[in-house]
Amino acid sequence: MVNRLMTLCVGLAALVAAVARAAPPVAAPPLTVDTAVDRAAEIPPSRTHHRGREIAQTMHYTGAPWLVRESRQREEDCRMLLEALAVQPGQTVCDMGCGNGFYTLELARCVGPRGLVYAVDIQPEMLRMLAERAAAEGLDNIRPMLGTPIDPRLPAAAVDMVLCVDVYHEFSHPEEMLARILASLKPRGRLVLAEFRGEDPAVPIKPLHKMTKQQMRAELEPAGFMVAGEFNRLPWQHLVFFQASRSQTHPGDPPRTP
Repeated sequence: MVNRLMTLCVGLAALVAAVARAAPPVAAPPLTVDTAVDRAAEIPPSRTHHRGREIAQTMHYTGAPWLVRESRQREEDCRMLLEALAVQPGQTVCDMGCGNGFYTLELARCVGPRGLVYAVDIQPEMLRMLAERAAAEGLDNIRPMLGTPIDPRLPAAAVDMVLCVDVYHEFSHPEEMLARILASLKPRGRLVLAEFRGEDPAVPIKPLHKMTKQQMRAELEPAGFMVAGEFNRLPWQHLVFFQASRSQTHPGDPPRTP
């Protein structure tokens, strides 16, 4: 009798375990989108040009499916881009102009549960899509934040890396945004720009949505940045790493040496 009861218990335990494995994971509720922008802040009229470059219009949220298109990995080698960033567990990073979260979710996996990803966009519709996708993946180390064209609302001196993938060329107020990003970086923090190569006519993207390395430097160096590195193996994009120039200081910075 005892043996039969033990066999029955073991069988029931195996059945429960099998059902648990087969059951789909229960999605967490969507992340809360931080929309506490300063509504009283005056936003100057959008610029049309910056340092000789025509500024592109921001992609509308109805174009979000293009960001997660099946062909994107094949065209841009997104996995290689992520590896080149060398994001470390526990870091605080920002996906600027995050859209519906194509890179945000991967960054959240890279920084792990002890890290944090600020997901910033100026379109609340994009952020709601991102929040739903993050919940479906069970990722809760993401903070979706509504920014403005002049303020990403990042905390000061708190971010290890700000990533802008095909986004910077759409900033309607580049000088204001770069100043805010610079203030958000830790002493050795990085701003990373991925932009379609403007020098390469074979890259099948409209010229308005491309940038050359020369143009990047012409715009970021006067804003207090310097080139800290480049990664040149992506199929279509430049990947350029910037840090605060030696003329910039942050509270608590160690003395800089030439």
